[in-house]
Amino acid sequence: MTEGTTSAVEAEVAASADDSLISRLEQEGDIAADYLEGLLDIADLDGDIDMDVEGDRALVSIVSDGNDRALQRLVGQDGEVLEALQELTRLAVHRETGERSRLMLDIAGFRARKRSELATLGAQAADQVKSTGEQVKLRPMTPFERKVVHDAVAAAGLRSESEGEEPQRFVVVLPA
Repeated sequence: MTEGTTSAVEAEVAASADDSLISRLEQEGDIAADYLEGLLDIADLDGDIDMDVEGDRALVSIVSDGNDRALQRLVGQDGEVLEALQELTRLAVHRETGERSRLMLDIAGFRARKRSELATLGAQAADQVKSTGEQVKLRPMTPFERKVVHDAVAAAGLRSESEGEEPQRFVVVLPA
């Protein structure tokens, strides 16, 4: 095989793998949507299900045309009910596919708002570390929250690490 042929074959294999991953993630989203629609029916709540694929995970959102207050009960205080529903939804997907799911669930835009706030927090902590040269320790966070902060710190050009034991695990932003 020539070098050009090898590159073309490698590109075709990579495209096929990407298509396979997207197809699997879309299947996860469909299973999750069916499961969540059943829960909404049981709870007698109105909501529409939106599905998307971002990176290597399926994103499923429950949104409402009007009254998000009713959906807030599914979010709970600081997202505790949302976290539990996400785990139940992941288990439903696992039951159907036999594979572990990294599906992300959002309800009434809670995670989207939280992601924005945490990205800002991570950027501010990075700015503080850049100006003082001292590491900054943040409050304890969930794995989702820590991931968003780590991404924001990396985007600012610094390193961060998680320290501590769950549920008191927290992010430390380190000088360059």
